[in-house]
Amino acid sequence: MSAITRDEVAHLARLSRLALTDDELDHYATQLDAIIEAVAKVSEVAAEDVPPSSHALPLTNVFRADEVRQSLTPEQALSGAPAVEDDRFQVPRILGEEA
Repeated sequence: MSAITRDEVAHLARLSRLALTDDELDHYATQLDAIIEAVAKVSEVAAEDVPPSSHALPLTNVFRADEVRQSLTPEQALSGAPAVEDDRFQVPRILGEEA
């Protein structure tokens, strides 16, 4: 027996304001049923003594602390640029924009 029917998919489509053809309703009903079955299989495997988690391994923060230190001056940063305008990289205009 399917976990989701074609009529339920049609109802969800109406709620979502989606116009689906009969073929699409059948197709999505099959896909959603497969997804629901896969989730049910995972639920069967989950042991009571294993807490839910989002990752198989524990995660730790790998970011370093922010600290102020010497960086490039605008002149150094722009020294290799093909074109500079007002201490910024100059790039070609796109989409017909005006200055």
